[in-house]
Amino acid sequence: MSQADYFKNMPHDKQDPNPFLAIYLDQSIPFNEEAKASYLKDCSSKSRQFLLPVLRPLSRLLIILFQLYKIIFPKAFTSSKMLHRFLYWGMKTFVSPDANYMILRHFYLGSEVLQFIRDNIPGVHVEMNPLKPMNLEPVKDDLFLIHDLNLYNFVINLNKQIREKNIEVTKQERLNFDAITSSPIPIEQMPDRWSNFLDLMTAIECFTPVYQFFLTDNDFWRATNSLQLDETIGILASKVIGSNDRLALINNKHPMVPLSTLRAGFRLVLHGLATEQLHALIVELKQKQSA
Repeated sequence: MSQADYFKNMPHDKQDPNPFLAIYLDQSIPFNEEAKASYLKDCSSKSRQFLLPVLRPLSRLLIILFQLYKIIFPKAFTSSKMLHRFLYWGMKTFVSPDANYMILRHFYLGSEVLQFIRDNIPGVHVEMNPLKPMNLEPVKDDLFLIHDLNLYNFVINLNKQIREKNIEVTKQERLNFDAITSSPIPIEQMPDRWSNFLDLMTAIECFTPVYQFFLTDNDFWRATNSLQLDETIGILASKVIGSNDRLALINNKHPMVPLSTLRAGFRLVLHGLATEQLHALIVELKQKQSA
């Protein structure tokens, strides 16, 4: 049974309507159907309902304590390799299959969105470093850190060329969708043992202070500030598409206003949803153009 069937076959009790069924059936927000079902099923888990309210304040307390620790020992115990080995182990051992699926999809879709933007700005030649993991193994190879670096390097290199060549980013009458996968993303079956119970939001809240601990303060700030580039990517995409109707869905706004790292976990989830929604919109446009 597909994840979408979970909601399609869910009975509707008029006296006790399921909030996640309502959100799943709503079509106002573009979202891949299987991914939407996976995410909402994950949101409805006992882990998110009971563990998240307890672990979130503890996680944010750790972020404050680690921030103080980093002031005194700015580079002690920093190791991206150790961080990603820990993340791999944690995802493989404790994170739910739906949450792991959504995490790997994010890297895949993010790479496609950046390449789509590049392909639809005539005159720019930005070298890409696409991340398209199909299982958890690539996590061990600095996957999260490279994802952040890719985003910054794309924005810097793209805008350097736009400035140097005096290029205006405008609507393209016929869009280039070569970068966009409209078929199911080929992600392998995720670990599904008794210990894989952590939902996406709770897992991110737990991993955020770990991320902070193993990175330098500069690396952690850079990673959290990258979330503010959601609006930048959304504006670039809207210019080449010729529509900004869906920009209202972006919640990580103005990149010139860096926010506190305390809410990094929550903002990271919003970042993932913004990528899903933008990619789904581009897939819709691809299907319309091919028709």
